[in-house]
Amino acid sequence: MYTFGDPALWLPFVFALLMGVSILIYVVLDGFDLGVGLLFPFADEAEKDRMIASIGPFWDANETWLVLAIGIMLVAFPAAHGIILTALYLPVTIMLIGLILRGVAFEFRAKAPAPHKRAWNNAFFAGSLMTSLSQGFMLGMYVMGLEWTWVNAGFALLTAVFLTVGYSFIGATWIIHKTDAELQSKAVAWAKGGIWGLVLGISAISLATPVVSTRIFDKWFSWPEAAYLAPLPLLSVALVIGLWMMLRRMPFARDRLSWLPFATASGLWMTAFGGMAYSFYPYVVPERLTIYDAASAPESLYIILIGTCIVLPTILGYTILAYTVFRGKATELRYD
Repeated sequence: MYTFGDPALWLPFVFALLMGVSILIYVVLDGFDLGVGLLFPFADEAEKDRMIASIGPFWDANETWLVLAIGIMLVAFPAAHGIILTALYLPVTIMLIGLILRGVAFEFRAKAPAPHKRAWNNAFFAGSLMTSLSQGFMLGMYVMGLEWTWVNAGFALLTAVFLTVGYSFIGATWIIHKTDAELQSKAVAWAKGGIWGLVLGISAISLATPVVSTRIFDKWFSWPEAAYLAPLPLLSVALVIGLWMMLRRMPFARDRLSWLPFATASGLWMTAFGGMAYSFYPYVVPERLTIYDAASAPESLYIILIGTCIVLPTILGYTILAYTVFRGKATELRYD
């Protein structure tokens, strides 16, 4: 029997919260720089350089949040880490290859002779596509309970496509903020198309989640639990309407508020993530393992929490510093 002050109750919750926040920050931050890579085929060579410059100071630091989230899962919820990564071994491998390809291409395209630059641009796009598709596939399989069936794999392929389009959308809103002139106008057009893929993806996951779990169905459609969830879909609808109205009016006079579409898109990702967190809590492996069942011993979690209290503010601090120092429009990216 747990009590409020019992470490076996509040420590797993704290680490689940920290892991969730890390995943959310990763999805928003690395989501936009993956999205920039996904938009490469629609830009000319000069525009690609500007797009790369817009993410140059941030992209590698953004991936730190993924490492942190997986690290928290490994040390705080080792049983869940084993089950999830075993079930998703293939898409995780593809994701890692994609991230490596992106990193190599990012550095080499700036130093390669002109005839080879196009190949590295294509590699950067391929790495972005592999990473986003694999993450979308993993999301779909997680929602469907990590069971490998043809139906579940088909749904995961669908979410892979939708998440990829969603990443391209938030990437377009980032380009709107960081560029101007013709490239900014192109980004507005890309965002107008991408927003519907994001909406379809959120809708598909929202429809599938209560279908695959009676517990989640009851949580969504019984009273008073439904009242707790209701603000999130209502807010999501309001954000989508707001985004569409903004995009139709872009660019704003003197480029004022060019950051607003990106901020609103980030808010939309947060509401979608909040809905998933509400639905699956307290399970870390859907319908199989709760955060309390999977958690390490409280004594271990205490020690890990001390380290997290040092590492997390450090990561957050240099992330804020980077985005503060390199605020404003993207300029030429140089390595000399």
